[in-house]
Amino acid sequence: MPSEKPEMTSVAMRLPGGRLHLARPGSGPRSLRAWDAADELLLEYAHKLLQEREEYRILVIDDRFGALTLGLAAFSPLVVSDIASLIPALRHNAESNGLTYPQVHSWLNPPRGLFDLVVLRIPRQADYLRWLLQRVNSLLADEGRLLAGGMIKHLPDHSAGIFENLVNTLEVSPARKKARVIVCEAGQRGGSLKEDWQGYRTEKPALELEALPAVFARQKLDIGTRLLLPHVVAGISGLPEGAQVLDLGCGNGVLGLTALALRPDLQMTFSDVSSQALLSARRNLQTNCPDAAAVFVHHDGISPDAGRFDLVLLNPPFHEGGVVGDHIALALFRQVARHLAPGGTLLLVGNRHLGYHKSLKRHFSRTSQLDADSKFVVFRAGNGTG
Repeated sequence: MPSEKPEMTSVAMRLPGGRLHLARPGSGPRSLRAWDAADELLLEYAHKLLQEREEYRILVIDDRFGALTLGLAAFSPLVVSDIASLIPALRHNAESNGLTYPQVHSWLNPPRGLFDLVVLRIPRQADYLRWLLQRVNSLLADEGRLLAGGMIKHLPDHSAGIFENLVNTLEVSPARKKARVIVCEAGQRGGSLKEDWQGYRTEKPALELEALPAVFARQKLDIGTRLLLPHVVAGISGLPEGAQVLDLGCGNGVLGLTALALRPDLQMTFSDVSSQALLSARRNLQTNCPDAAAVFVHHDGISPDAGRFDLVLLNPPFHEGGVVGDHIALALFRQVARHLAPGGTLLLVGNRHLGYHKSLKRHFSRTSQLDADSKFVVFRAGNGTG
């Protein structure tokens, strides 16, 4: 979800012993709250455990908008999140409640040491859940506890078996408001952590691409990107030497790497809201274009100080958690329009049913459809001549 500065409505969340006023930044529906029943249940279980000891070293993993981090603020938790959108949300909500804004780690710079309590939002992807639980096993201190929670309808398939295989489950809470918490201790320790790289190959140019579990379409080339790739090849052919190119929402980096494989002179920036995506794109650059230089940016959309680009490549997501729609793409279009160089171009693939041809015209003076199939449409857009 790209970072914007819309109006945000703050709603009070009840906590054991107090309240938090939390807002959900971004461009999604304003009716959505910044927390859900899973956050409430996780905080209830955490506060019960924290009554048993005077000091706890706490780690919060993949908080969404700051409810877990700020609900445990009295215990100074460390925070790690794959998604960069937590940063502006947590900063805003900490300031609104008069609390200190903590540093947010990502998987690019994970926190070190052992923790007495790990509080985890269960992800939707089964493979990412496996990856996380392996790390929790190496992060929990002796007698440490994991509290893992989520909304039941969003739990990945076979999640009970994943927990059974990787950690020791001590308690499964009754369902409450369609949420559940699982209390665990560490499973088997020792051995090397499995990074769980999976991938595929492309042709013309030949690329070997791998990605970590939280990355979109890591096992095969998605059909939207497949439709866009020939237009990327055509689009870079007329660029001047050293042109600035942005692979926005890069995922495993397939769009930018295709460009670099054919034009190693390009100045490429890979940007994604997911730190696992950037780790994957960086690995794939080293594998496929080891002599090329590139910049990697972990940011929610385009960083305000990113400068201007001659070409932006984009396959925007159309869902954020359980919210589906065009709000992510619309925010990205606004940002791209501000960061295109004079005569610069946006190459975009989108789902046909989202009707991007209408929204593109609000931000770009020139738009054209380059390609289409039954599900996706490829567009070119820009301002001025080019």
